[in-house]
Amino acid sequence: MTAPLDIDQLRTFIAIAETGSFTRAAEVVHKTQSAVSMQMKRLEERVERPIFARDGRASKLTEDGERLLDYARRIVKLNAEALAAFSDAELSGCVRLGVPDDYADRYLPEIMARFSRVYPGAELTIFCEPSLDLIARLDASEIDLAIVTSCESYRASEIFRQERLMWVTSNRHSAHLEVPLPLALGRPTCDWRKVAMESLDSVGRSHRLLFSSGNAGAISAAVLAGLAVSVLPTSGLRPGMRALTPAEGFPELPPCRIGLLRNPHNRSRLAEALAGHIISSLDNLSQGHSVAAE
Repeated sequence: MTAPLDIDQLRTFIAIAETGSFTRAAEVVHKTQSAVSMQMKRLEERVERPIFARDGRASKLTEDGERLLDYARRIVKLNAEALAAFSDAELSGCVRLGVPDDYADRYLPEIMARFSRVYPGAELTIFCEPSLDLIARLDASEIDLAIVTSCESYRASEIFRQERLMWVTSNRHSAHLEVPLPLALGRPTCDWRKVAMESLDSVGRSHRLLFSSGNAGAISAAVLAGLAVSVLPTSGLRPGMRALTPAEGFPELPPCRIGLLRNPHNRSRLAEALAGHIISSLDNLSQGHSVAAE
């Protein structure tokens, strides 16, 4: 057991122990229930012992879980004291973050919760726009950081997460059987739109673009209504959707790579602190549900 214990996982563990429920703990720590479950799976892997036992719907600690709880409380308390003892905990001012609206619902709660706990005096301004628009804002020094779908042809980003890109349809409708195939995709500059159409052309499958939008919610609405098929990353699969397979005539797509871009003209200590929290926050997220990105 060489990996260090993760402070955020320990906070979640404490919340489960105190509320007696993964669901209630998820509300306390501002995470999805699937993210909480993934954190606890990783924590059990790190301590190499089961820490929970099933007791109906409640989450009961094992004997090893009770031992870990005492350590967890001490570690979290000492960590908070250490942060407060150094000047970085007193960083203040405004930091500006850009996020495609596709990722906002999925990623921002975890990022904001972590960052605000450590830097309560900082003001975080959020811009929700497509990746290419965020790159333009960075170049104009209008934002400090941007989470983007990797746009290597425009600028190399620090890749910190990779997800499978999938064809998705409604699980209650049959738009995926229509000829030509109706599609709901991003704007003309969207890389996923280009990949989707090129892959369909490569297998000779006829298609038509039925809906086009830079808004992730609009694309997902078209899919859920059974009007069209789209492409989303693994974390973008929403309740009511299902992934389509090559056996159904949908070719494999390249992975979705998510990266971080920094303002090339100005790097503040606060922005660098936020960058660290973004990377560590998203590392804790499971492959749950969200929306597509440009």
